[in-house]
Amino acid sequence: MDIVHVARVRVYQEKRPNRRAYLAGFAEPVRYGVNAGIKAFYGMEPDEELPSTLDHLVGAAAG
Repeated sequence: MDIVHVARVRVYQEKRPNRRAYLAGFAEPVRYGVNAGIKAFYGMEPDEELPSTLDHLVGAAAG
């Protein structure tokens, strides 16, 4: 089997729970955090609600 794509990603932790993910080929980072049910589950109130990594996984699988 031939390799079709290698995802090159760098993730940096900011003030918890926020993270920045830099994807090769894109100048702007993808920002992650918590929102909705996830913030309730973890019992936190973030300064800013952001998509979680789970949101992206579900969106990618559904898309």
